[in-house]
Amino acid sequence: MKKVLFIACVVAMMVGCTAEKETSNFITVKDGKFYQGDKEYRYVGANFWYGAILASEGQGGNRDRLIQELDDMKAIGIDNVRVLIGGDGRDGIPSHIAPKLQSEPGVYNDTILKGLDYLMVELEKRDMKAVLYFNNSWEWSGGYGAYLDWVGFSGNVQSADGMKHFDQTPVPSKDGWWEYMQYVGNFILNDSAKALAAKHVENMVTRKNSITGEPYKDSKALMAWEIANEPRCFVNDSLHKTKFVEWIDEQSTLIKSLDPNHLVTTGSEGEWGCENDMDLFTAIHSVKNIDYACIHIWPNNWGWLGKFNQNYDADKTISEDAPDPIVDNVQVACDSTLAYINRAYDRMSKVGRPIVLEEFGYPRDRFLFTPGSPTRGRDTYYKYVFSIIRDSGKIAGCNFWGWGGSANVKHTIWQRWDDYVCDPAQEEQGLNSVFKADTTTLGIIKEMTDELRVR
Repeated sequence: MKKVLFIACVVAMMVGCTAEKETSNFITVKDGKFYQGDKEYRYVGANFWYGAILASEGQGGNRDRLIQELDDMKAIGIDNVRVLIGGDGRDGIPSHIAPKLQSEPGVYNDTILKGLDYLMVELEKRDMKAVLYFNNSWEWSGGYGAYLDWVGFSGNVQSADGMKHFDQTPVPSKDGWWEYMQYVGNFILNDSAKALAAKHVENMVTRKNSITGEPYKDSKALMAWEIANEPRCFVNDSLHKTKFVEWIDEQSTLIKSLDPNHLVTTGSEGEWGCENDMDLFTAIHSVKNIDYACIHIWPNNWGWLGKFNQNYDADKTISEDAPDPIVDNVQVACDSTLAYINRAYDRMSKVGRPIVLEEFGYPRDRFLFTPGSPTRGRDTYYKYVFSIIRDSGKIAGCNFWGWGGSANVKHTIWQRWDDYVCDPAQEEQGLNSVFKADTTTLGIIKEMTDELRVR
């Protein structure tokens, strides 16, 4: 009997050790910090939204390139990638990515799903982590607008030319950004559209990897599920804000009910994405099942570098005989960045949530887009952002925007089946992407990742 008890104890200890080893692969939050096991987890990552498409064997896929990109990232210490698991709606819309993951509600492109499975396997081989986001408030992957279209929504929006009616989601480059934002603000109020979005969440979180047979809830390569890329309520009134908080609460609760092992976050830009309302920022990051806060920082988009022509067909490059605001205004960008981070930290330190700066980008000098063209302004800005992460204790991790790697850039504006960089289809290709040819920027990233490893 004693022998039986002894064997049972040994087995129990072995099972316990295995369980401890398994759970140590998951990232957790304690006292406002990330941990992997009992070691603090801090990281420098990249946005790599097209990872699942690139990993597929269908249109847009290139597994040889994927392997090279992951190896190149790992070589400079990047161990975290932020990846889209959306791509929704009808085909052929200007400025939308292709191929789509979900062409109709619940109708999936299986090659992209298998591409996601392949990506997760390759990340695990390299001890890299992924943040996977389901939805998008912006048009380039479908997102809010696709769900509204699927439920047959149509509506009126106020524009500079008076009231306009749309039977489908406006295309910003054609119909106007204001019109688009007012229209998709209806997503937060539309229970049918939100129900379809929730079903997509359920389908993805409960997925089993087709290569390993392992449920995604057990994936060692997954750091976090993210509700959306830059979710917004878009309309600055109490109804939209209340419904926005409710939606974040509902989505995060659903995810946690299906996968209690991994972290959940919002994908928010922070103050800028909360209608400049820090109480709203605090509210969406204080609900029970949100584990950490997100902020994004875009000095050029937000006017910190001066104003540029936002007509995507126009040439915005700056002549050689003119001052270069990309370089000249970098200190303004740095000062504004610190102030933005401080406002977020002041709120999140009170609720014990870590903050991830999961998007930040900076244009090339003179607003050029070519890989390897000068990046004095960008390099200065990256160094400053990294110094905040390294020294302030206010940012737990970051994902710069974004990884362009070895992409062959053929057109200034993305054309169907061009190589993916990280700039979405509606933006100039190379605007914010970091390429393999950008050796000075890559050197700054590697210097930062080396410093984090020795701390």
